[in-house]
Amino acid sequence: MNLEKLNKETVCIGDVFKNSYKEAAVVGWVDNTRELGKIKFLILKDRTGKLQVTSVKGKASDKIFDIADKIPRESVIYVKGSVKESRQAPGGKEIIPERIDVLNPSEALPIDVSEFSKTELPKRLDNRFLDLHRENIRAIFRIQSEIAFRFREFFYKKGFYEVQLPSVISASSEGGTELFKVEYFEKKAYLAQSPQLYKQMLACSPVAKVFTITPVWRAEKHNTIRHLNESRQMDIEVAFAGQMEVMKIEEEVLRYIIENIIKNCIDEIKVLGLKLKVPKAKYLSYDEAVKLLGMKYGEDLSPENEKELDRHFPDTIVFVHSWPASLKPFYIMPKDEKSDAKLSEGFDAIYRGLEITSGGQRIHLPELLIKRLKAKGLNPKDFKEYVDSFRYGAPPHAGWSIGLERLTMLITEQKNIREAVLFPRDRDRLTP
Repeated sequence: MNLEKLNKETVCIGDVFKNSYKEAAVVGWVDNTRELGKIKFLILKDRTGKLQVTSVKGKASDKIFDIADKIPRESVIYVKGSVKESRQAPGGKEIIPERIDVLNPSEALPIDVSEFSKTELPKRLDNRFLDLHRENIRAIFRIQSEIAFRFREFFYKKGFYEVQLPSVISASSEGGTELFKVEYFEKKAYLAQSPQLYKQMLACSPVAKVFTITPVWRAEKHNTIRHLNESRQMDIEVAFAGQMEVMKIEEEVLRYIIENIIKNCIDEIKVLGLKLKVPKAKYLSYDEAVKLLGMKYGEDLSPENEKELDRHFPDTIVFVHSWPASLKPFYIMPKDEKSDAKLSEGFDAIYRGLEITSGGQRIHLPELLIKRLKAKGLNPKDFKEYVDSFRYGAPPHAGWSIGLERLTMLITEQKNIREAVLFPRDRDRLTP
């Protein structure tokens, strides 16, 4: 079939329900078929919805009636016919076919793609292209698309520049993190585990306010339901800001994102059965969190601690700030700009019982940065270009990052982060 003609002639299934067509031509995938005596039903789906195609013996041609329930599920077909109101049909309309063309028949499916599929996650991920035929799976990524779009929109409105930063680096951005080595001509190189150092360099110029959505890689050999080895980060960096200023920005952008999901993803929320509210915010110092949770001072928040914060403050973004300097990376500013300060200008954000952000004010003073590198057991020579970038009028600055997949997992109430990644990369998975 001529594609130019096909595109001119056909409409989306969603448009059939929105308009008063008497006739329509549609294309899509066969979701299901069934026979009820002298009536055969075919459910056609595309990205905008599902439409019932009803063939009645004696009214439909023998050819159409014969094939109506024999086309394999997930086959791509073309249907043309009259549009009728029907109380029994899903959505209240159906199409009575005058023509059905099978554009590409499907072979036997390797997984169950029904909405109530019991196929286990590893096999579904092996066949992700088919898994996306399920409405509830597509709903996750429609919401993820909304997250990324509203994140960008928020910061464009705030006057930030979107920037594109290197994914191949010569040394660790954070120190102590396992990196993936890559061949880069005659040099030693790695896949970046963070855009941290580059976004700082930009914030220290008159560019001043930047954001990026970028892939990052971490080579830790973990295998958990909340970690990946390749993920996407949503990062910002702001000149003349400290941890309190950027925490407030994060509160605002998360509320903005979730407000828009509630407004614009009504169908997806219904499909996934979500109970989504615009979150409140709670600010706790590390000392206050230790007392509230009964933690031992100097320890990081455990997964159980994070869940307990959610129990204390449901539907709330909990910002735990002013952490001990020993628990934060070398580039986080110590309190009062003292190299031996016990506390830092660093924070974490916890949402729905899981950390989504680590951030804070950065060190913009070269000599202090060198001292902190040494205190963390790192060689300042490995960070010479980074340190030198602060020698020419660098202002105080701060920033943070949010994992796109982790935020998607929490908003869509998935139990495993791999559900929130189109094609996950973890310790065991490199394909598809």
